[in-house]
Amino acid sequence: MESRYKKVLVVDFGGQYTHQIARRVRELKVYSEIISPEDFEKELKKMDIAGAILSGGPKSVLDEDLENVKKVLESTEKPVLGICYGHQLLAKAFGGLVEKNVVREYGRTRIKIVYRDKLLTDLPEEFWAWMSHWDTVTKPPKSWIVTSISESGAIASMTDNHRIYSTQFHPEVTHTEHGLKILENFLRKICYVEPWWDPGDVVEKIVEDIRNMVGPGENVVCAVSGGVDSTTTAVITHKAIGDRLYCIFIDTGLMRKDEREEVVETLKHVGIKNLIVIDASKRFLEKLRRITDPEIKRRIIGEEFIRIFEEEALKIPNVKWLAQGTIYPDRIESGRVGAKSSLIKSHHNVGGLPDKMNLKLIEPLKDFYKDEVRMIARKLGLPKNIWTRHPFPGPGLAVRIIGEINEEKLRICREASAIIEEELKRAGLYEEVWQAFAVVGDDKWVGVMGDTRKEGYIVTVRIVQSIDGMTADWYKINYELLDKISRRIINEVENVTMVTYAVTSKPPSTIEPC
Repeated sequence: MESRYKKVLVVDFGGQYTHQIARRVRELKVYSEIISPEDFEKELKKMDIAGAILSGGPKSVLDEDLENVKKVLESTEKPVLGICYGHQLLAKAFGGLVEKNVVREYGRTRIKIVYRDKLLTDLPEEFWAWMSHWDTVTKPPKSWIVTSISESGAIASMTDNHRIYSTQFHPEVTHTEHGLKILENFLRKICYVEPWWDPGDVVEKIVEDIRNMVGPGENVVCAVSGGVDSTTTAVITHKAIGDRLYCIFIDTGLMRKDEREEVVETLKHVGIKNLIVIDASKRFLEKLRRITDPEIKRRIIGEEFIRIFEEEALKIPNVKWLAQGTIYPDRIESGRVGAKSSLIKSHHNVGGLPDKMNLKLIEPLKDFYKDEVRMIARKLGLPKNIWTRHPFPGPGLAVRIIGEINEEKLRICREASAIIEEELKRAGLYEEVWQAFAVVGDDKWVGVMGDTRKEGYIVTVRIVQSIDGMTADWYKINYELLDKISRRIINEVENVTMVTYAVTSKPPSTIEPC
């Protein structure tokens, strides 16, 4: 196969950044495929594989038997890059020394290049990188070269000076300066793969797959919320089977302001005729009453959501399939992709699925990241307000309300979030940020309204910048704009007496509070 069309394997050892590695490789226009360590030997032999990246992971290589990995690596001439756990794995497999708790590094660390190999070409002598490790490589394998060190003196990267490279730091996260350049060097200068991957090019194949999957006369129901994921899912499915698609919008009572009206208008615009709108807000709120645990909230919402779908599907003749807008990050943080991954949060699209579904599942976007979905939506000709819309969690405002959910807190969260979005759009900053919303908890603050002392809720404004939602930085907002947002929330949203601003990035925090 011509090298320009080859792909790169990402071997998943259970790290939460595994899929971010894959996404960054795709950003560099090379297709990446995530595999388990058990499939490494078989997949690496395939002709269309240009190289492999070994991910980070929660385990210690000190507890692992790496003879099989070493055997696989010695049986090929294809390039390999190890990251974090992968760095330690390569060191131990080839006779280096890895020790526990010698140097613990977590967060941004200064890196100094001491030997410039192909991987570190065109980088400054020093740069900031993201570290997250307890074990440390204290001695490289024999004849290997240390190429950079951290400010603590730890080995930050090394190479066999032939085809194997490794970094203790994470080049895939945005917190690492020049991280994308490091990955680009691996792809272009070491694997010799030219840019070729475009997610928009696979739309017709997905459409054809759905067409072949859904039998003649079978109908499909599709969850729609108004967001880019569900809308794109609906449009792709509609292209495949036409009016055999029935879209269902369930108003959970946890939606954004004017969500229902916008969904109806959007689907009408893209030519989807069969839309069923269900007002289930009272049903959801009753189920969530007195529930404070975030995971239980998510599970209740997911289970109830699918249950309502099944109820409505029974009213439509010959419905056999449920289409939903699950994307890669949904599956990552739910622990569904990469069996060794640790669960951070269950996601609405996957965490709430009953064990015994009466409908088969179609997930046309399950292998794409949010930015890739936006590209696909744009290529499909969807309106700009759809493919630029901020991500909205499946459980809706439930994950932005800390503690028990009630009508009062929902109203405050909905109205305050709308104000934040309005002001960002007015300032021309909406598309510059990844998400912007309000958070409401149980804490209250005493304020003075006119001459009256009044106790009201605290609203936290959360605005973040991100590429894919896997990591995020809090947005350094202009103080005048923040002041305007604060004053509008206080003046226009009843029973709010204090506005705060969230200044923690992901990690260590998550983007959503619950």
